[in-house]
Amino acid sequence: MPLGIFRVCLVVITAIVNHPLLFPKENGTVPENTEEIIQKMKEREESLRLEQLRLEQEIAGQEARQKALEKAAKVVEESKEEKVPWDMWTAISMVIFLLIELWRQDFQEGNWQDTGSEEDDMAVLGKAFKGVAFPDKAILASFYEKRILGTTGDMARMREMVEGFADDLLEALRSVCNRDADMEVEDCMGVGSMYENWRVRKPFVCDLIVPFAPPEPYCFRSQTWCSGDSFPPDEQGYGTIKVCRADEDVAGCICDKTKLGEDMLCLLHSPANTTRPSSEMEDLLCFKNTQYLDADQVMKWFQIAVTKAWNRISHKYEFDLSFSLLDSPGALKIKFRSGKSIAFNLTPVVQYENSDVYFISHFPRSGLAADLPSSTHWFLTFAVYERRFIQLVSKMLPANACHVSCLQILSFLHGKQCSLTGPSGLTNYHLKTVLLHLLQVRPCQDWAPEKLEARLQDMLKFLEKCLHEKKLYHFFIGNGKVPAELGFPIIFQRAEPLNLFRPFVLHRDVYRKTVDTFHEMLRNTSALINEYTVHIPLAHANGIHKESL
Repeated sequence: MPLGIFRVCLVVITAIVNHPLLFPKENGTVPENTEEIIQKMKEREESLRLEQLRLEQEIAGQEARQKALEKAAKVVEESKEEKVPWDMWTAISMVIFLLIELWRQDFQEGNWQDTGSEEDDMAVLGKAFKGVAFPDKAILASFYEKRILGTTGDMARMREMVEGFADDLLEALRSVCNRDADMEVEDCMGVGSMYENWRVRKPFVCDLIVPFAPPEPYCFRSQTWCSGDSFPPDEQGYGTIKVCRADEDVAGCICDKTKLGEDMLCLLHSPANTTRPSSEMEDLLCFKNTQYLDADQVMKWFQIAVTKAWNRISHKYEFDLSFSLLDSPGALKIKFRSGKSIAFNLTPVVQYENSDVYFISHFPRSGLAADLPSSTHWFLTFAVYERRFIQLVSKMLPANACHVSCLQILSFLHGKQCSLTGPSGLTNYHLKTVLLHLLQVRPCQDWAPEKLEARLQDMLKFLEKCLHEKKLYHFFIGNGKVPAELGFPIIFQRAEPLNLFRPFVLHRDVYRKTVDTFHEMLRNTSALINEYTVHIPLAHANGIHKESL
């Protein structure tokens, strides 16, 4: 037993000595006297050699003492019960060593969770803001009026034009499809930044989703990662869609579990009501030899159907229509004879049960679903609920609230920075998620128009905190505080929170590039805003600033 205690102490002392907190931080300066450094290194090397010899002698002595203790233990410990404490102390030593080692690794990687209060979290934030000259209220107001506010009218006109043409195109698509064999296409819905009025960067692109359903007597039955079955971590946020007959029991018919006898007949599974063979299931856009809906098959079907529909109505329009991206099923471009063009996305989706959550096979331009586990896995989009939540909150905020302005300015700054230094791991969807979280925790009066500067800094600090922790949770998944007025499915509220920054944990090079881009954006904030701001005389700017205070 004393040897067991000695082992525990030895492991703890070794782990503490090797802990990174005991080592000084790296020094970024280069000493001028290199000869002195070399001499010190030689002296250090000689002292280490002597220390090594001393340790070897001590280890030899310890081994001799340990052998003596082992011989004594063999004489004393004669029964099996007396060997149990030895095994217990060995197990305790290993457990303590593993716990300390895991803690040490987490500390080095910076993945630990801060257990302090929210005020403590905010106190350690803002380190990236030191030395950064952030624009004041007058400059921000001038920048917003000159660079962003004028785009609202252009977006409204474009939405109206695209929606009208999309409705006509889908109506023609229904007319060219076989109603008894092809998928049934419903009306399209607008989602994303264009329909939430915060897109600022050109070219403007409308995102439209088109729900579709299989022909009778078939239906879609979906399964998500939070349905109860275990999904790997890289498949969280995805689901599968099974094509079944409407009269087919999900759990299976009783005729498959019992022997009905030769004179008994199952009315559901009679010879006249058999399931289609695998070749015909592929006609229903399923993956080969399965009943699961295939995203690639859906893409091919939708592109062919849109092409047929356009050939039927092209004579009515004085422009050309083409697919602009080969890897997106509905990335379309309208090209006028004058040379101007309009791009929009018409993406097929599948409704999840009776909700406004949809399975979507592709995210054009966003890269959110760039690495699908397979073509039978579909990503879930909550875009309809996101738009509905922003509309609901906007009704309770003060007049001319600054929440949309904050998102527009942050999206503009990030887009400009990426055009200078290259793309990063951040997307506009991440920025919108930050806003949704702050809209839920901030009081309504905090979003008054005169608090634009403070709320913009809140968004940047919150984003800095999420990047530091590599954690930005999806706003809806696992959020039990979603307003009941939205009618959001309870299954997703009770699910485990989904970390949108999980790829940063797996891809450190992308994470480092993203953090560097974020810090560079902070340093360039004033320059980017001043570049698009009307010149304000200093005296006038100070007057505006005092009035706003």
